[in-house]
Amino acid sequence: MTCISNNIIEGLKPVFLMVLIQFIFAGVSILFKLVASTGMSLTVLMAYRYFFSSAFMVPLAYFVERERKPKITMKVLFQAFLCGLFGATIQQNLFVEGVALAGATYATAMYNLIPAVTYILAVCFGLERLNIKTKTGKAKVLGPLVGVSGAMILTFYRSIEIHLWPTIVNLMKNKPKNAATSHIFGTSLAFGTCLSYSIWLIIQARMSAKFPWHYTSAALMSVMACIQSTIFAVCMERDNWSRWKLGWNIKLFTAVYVGVVASGIPWVLTAWVLRLKGPLYASSFNPLFLVIVAIAGSLFLDEKLYLGSVIGALLIVLGLYIVLWGKGKELKSNVEQKHKNDPLEEVEPLEIVTTKQINGKSADDKSVDDGNDIKCGDS
Repeated sequence: MTCISNNIIEGLKPVFLMVLIQFIFAGVSILFKLVASTGMSLTVLMAYRYFFSSAFMVPLAYFVERERKPKITMKVLFQAFLCGLFGATIQQNLFVEGVALAGATYATAMYNLIPAVTYILAVCFGLERLNIKTKTGKAKVLGPLVGVSGAMILTFYRSIEIHLWPTIVNLMKNKPKNAATSHIFGTSLAFGTCLSYSIWLIIQARMSAKFPWHYTSAALMSVMACIQSTIFAVCMERDNWSRWKLGWNIKLFTAVYVGVVASGIPWVLTAWVLRLKGPLYASSFNPLFLVIVAIAGSLFLDEKLYLGSVIGALLIVLGLYIVLWGKGKELKSNVEQKHKNDPLEEVEPLEIVTTKQINGKSADDKSVDDGNDIKCGDS
């Protein structure tokens, strides 16, 4: 029973960690909306975010990978610069503006377009094959079309308001004056977030192939993003230096939270899950992020849910899973084809069992047991 319980706990660890990550990211969306309502400059917030992220990731990378001695070349620094630009500076500045204008629910819903947008870009750059004649190829084309259709409905169609539960407490103090214009512009910025993030994924994939020191890579990306975001914030807020003041309030809490808790910790947890379960498993938890934000937004930010937003969000999630299904089938087919072309890989490994004399009789090493060395899984 103890062995079974341990196996169940080990199997639930990736699920628990991915759910925890979604709650962490949901907290980011809520905090961004609250900080925007206080009048804090979001560009300044991003500069502080990557300052705290760098302060967390650089020592972590040093202690974890110092013995492996990562080789940091000019090419690696340039790739880290691009990763910081597209994966952090541009992407997060667009996202926080999208959250401030359109709301946490709408900006978050656009995040589910990332796999579809990434696939389109990967085809354009020759990293993916279209294979439109196969089922997997059709699925990978249909998925982005469904997702984009959902995004269009989410942006331009609202219809009737849905009342599922009352707002517990409205933490929002100020709302945009022109809600319709802000909604459309905000969701457009959120789509720009997906595009920037997808570009980063492609660059990061190229960088990881030649530079497998992931902690150091994340640390370099944080440092580059800190420099870029600080320069951008200084240019945007050079006439109002008072907006750089944090104080012991929600501004400081948000900056530390998004820098350490939402930038450093999730990366480490996600890297562990990716190594154990793979990218498709990790990606399948993205829709949970949208559900958590939608519920929290309606409970604490007085964000309204409309029929159009629900339909659009469902189509985006459906498009996501169509793409993941197609990609999963393609990977499985590639593995089967590889084994078919190389029959030697299907040969069962030869098990060599040594023997020794016990009281004059020969016995297998693996079957020898003194009665005190029983482990889980032994038979």
